[in-house]
Amino acid sequence: MTSPRETPVRLTRFAHGGGCACKIPPGELEEVLDGLAEPRPAASDTPLLVGLATGDDAAVVTLPARDAAPAQAVVCTADFFTPVVDDPYDWGRIAAANALSDVYAMGGRPVLAVNLLAWPRDVLPFDLAREVLRGGLDVAAQAGCHVGGGHSVDDPEPKYGMAVTGLADPGRLLRNDAGRPGLPLSLTKPLGLGVLNNRHKATGERFEQAVATMVALNRDASAAALAAGARCATDVTGFGFLGHLHKLARASEVTAVVDTAAVPFLDGAREAVRDGYVSGGTRRNLEWVAPFTDFGGTDADTRLLLADAQTSGGLLVAGEVPGAPVVGELVPRGPASVVLR
Repeated sequence: MTSPRETPVRLTRFAHGGGCACKIPPGELEEVLDGLAEPRPAASDTPLLVGLATGDDAAVVTLPARDAAPAQAVVCTADFFTPVVDDPYDWGRIAAANALSDVYAMGGRPVLAVNLLAWPRDVLPFDLAREVLRGGLDVAAQAGCHVGGGHSVDDPEPKYGMAVTGLADPGRLLRNDAGRPGLPLSLTKPLGLGVLNNRHKATGERFEQAVATMVALNRDASAAALAAGARCATDVTGFGFLGHLHKLARASEVTAVVDTAAVPFLDGAREAVRDGYVSGGTRRNLEWVAPFTDFGGTDADTRLLLADAQTSGGLLVAGEVPGAPVVGELVPRGPASVVLR
């Protein structure tokens, strides 16, 4: 489960939270955004396909067809966070994979990224920052995505991520508002990253299965979903499986029924919950989704795992994805957004 690999500096000690668990809680964020309208440029030939309205994974505009070139969708996103692991190279890889994931979650392919780096220059050596950036570069190269510089600031708390631009077919986007009753739900990565990362932060234990899951790109899962004809998806990150599923069900005006026995979890995740390594972000996620969820007889530990704040989690797809477990289905809208069975 763990590796004895030593890290000279424990980066997670310099962060109040870790990874996507340090997101602003979803309920508070929705209050901030309530009433904010998307600005409409006075003159623009790039229609906004996806914006604030449904809380999707990225913003999308359409570039109109010109001459012999077909219309293209431009996918834009940004994601950054505090250290989720102590190893700087792994943190860079994880943060890059997480940022790229938003483009894959929309059915796009990333083509250009810029780094976003906050660094306590008087506290942590720049050799560590270089390793973080090297990790991001390596994952972007794996994705076939250019990295063209970026922006850095002196900050008391280290943070890293990327702003990413991708391209997609505007007629074959994966959107969180395109779910329909009768579609199965597939999940392409196991849950439990948040509690394992929290245990790592508290104890220094290294969980190789968590790192391997977080650095894995969602590229192949996105391509498989598109090939299977899927049109609705989201990625599972800081708001947890339940939070992102609630947003998908709400945007699509359906109810999601989850077979909790079919949901995959990482080795050690249940033990981490049992031993109390649950982040405040996970508990806030569960509190937020509770009014919209029929928990049935689901036990308390499973509820926490289903709300666990993931970092660089998998895709949640309305449709069958080869190799991914089917964890539920969408049904006509009922009293609850999500029903656990």
